[in-house]
Amino acid sequence: MRPKYKALLFNFIGFALLFIVVRLLLGYYWPINPIFLAVTSAIVANILAPKFGAITTEQGEKIMMKWIFIKGIREI
Repeated sequence: MRPKYKALLFNFIGFALLFIVVRLLLGYYWPINPIFLAVTSAIVANILAPKFGAITTEQGEKIMMKWIFIKGIREI
């Protein structure tokens, strides 16, 4: 699988897991309208999810990750 597609898949998995966790937690503690619950969960998951990207270097394509909980950019 190409690194570009792996990065896309990692982005989706990170967002989806955080979205489900946040939606369940918010739904358990705050009984609000399901639309607002989904939008709020999507915003929080988008902020907290790690971001992956494929870059081209001299050695070939590499997958890099940036996250608000770690300093800098890391190679995967």
